[in-house]
Amino acid sequence: MITLDSLRPHSGSRHARKRVGRGQGSGHGKTACRGQKGQRSRTGGSISPGFEGGQMPLYRQLPKRGFKNPFKRVYGILNLDDLAEIEHDGVIDLACVKAKGLVHKRYRLLKILGDGEIDRPVMVRVHAISRTAREKIEAAGGQIEIITTET
Repeated sequence: MITLDSLRPHSGSRHARKRVGRGQGSGHGKTACRGQKGQRSRTGGSISPGFEGGQMPLYRQLPKRGFKNPFKRVYGILNLDDLAEIEHDGVIDLACVKAKGLVHKRYRLLKILGDGEIDRPVMVRVHAISRTAREKIEAAGGQIEIITTET
């Protein structure tokens, strides 16, 4: 019968830790496997991952392509089927949706998309909404308020 206290790793699968700087007899004494001189032998001597010995690093040789738009607007997405599951009597806005865990906390803007159905009137306050989502919410008797933000 195998019990937890009788479990052992396979023979040869575990190795002893290399103990450096413990005398000549160990085979790892004197310079402690660091060699004689140079940057790597010194304490505190470490080089950054991209360093190529003074040669221009590869990440600086390669051309930079494309354009990063500093004014890009990234929306947290909420579909109608998720919106229909929210049990909330008041206005459904970004703070409410974040509290329910339906949108990640990093998003500052909220957009509703029309995937799914909604059968009850809801009041939503969002930054953007798709045409199909707007039609479905208004058909169910809901209200939509669009928040305008200046960039």
